[in-house]
Amino acid sequence: MRWVGHATTVIEVDAVRLLTDPVLLPDVTPLVHRRSLEVATLDPRQRIDAVLISHAHHDHLDLPSLRLLPRDTLILVPQGLGQWMARRGFRHVEEMTVGQSLDIGRVRVTATHAAHGGARLPFGPRAHALGYLVQGTVAVYFAGDTEIFEEMRAIPRALDTPLAMALLPVGGWGPTLRSGHMDPRRAASALRLLRPAQAIPIHWGTYWPRGLARLRPERFHQPGTTFATESAEAAPEVRIDVLRPGESSLVAGT
Repeated sequence: MRWVGHATTVIEVDAVRLLTDPVLLPDVTPLVHRRSLEVATLDPRQRIDAVLISHAHHDHLDLPSLRLLPRDTLILVPQGLGQWMARRGFRHVEEMTVGQSLDIGRVRVTATHAAHGGARLPFGPRAHALGYLVQGTVAVYFAGDTEIFEEMRAIPRALDTPLAMALLPVGGWGPTLRSGHMDPRRAASALRLLRPAQAIPIHWGTYWPRGLARLRPERFHQPGTTFATESAEAAPEVRIDVLRPGESSLVAGT
């Protein structure tokens, strides 16, 4: 698993490469990338078998970033976004609902619930937010953007193998963190429900509103390490890897 930044990751299981919520450019107005894009960019030689879009917010569904990929790349989106994407020139879009699965190569991708608003404001389509469960010889859970929810308990129960890795949002993109998000403490509490072997904090320390670099900087720099500290108390059996954008971690069991 490579963390590109924000909610953008590359998950490789059984030679299948999946790209989540790609935001690959220096800014997503009004947000600006505050890390080195040199380490955050994708290797153009790296094949991407499918893109997993969790919801339609601009910092998760970024059309200019998607246009950097081959136009016939398979893109999984929440139900309600398919036609909207097709009208924008994307040729291979598959709508997903909670519980629906799709086989991609040797892995199965299943859409999961996410407790987060999914509408594309101000005038875009409305669709529910999703997470995704990737199952092959190991299982990886990409939570997307979500608050903790009780039904997280059911995610590991649905697996044939233990959950190897959970990618959990622990922050935001500004000085406040509104409802529909987990902060580091709530994300650490989610580990008790998910029981993964390993967890990696995402959705922090990458983008920040332009001109607000000095306002609540701890909200930008500290969520990852705070998550590690909170997790050591809430779920000491879970291995926590705090990455910087561009860094990778080996999925347990591979």
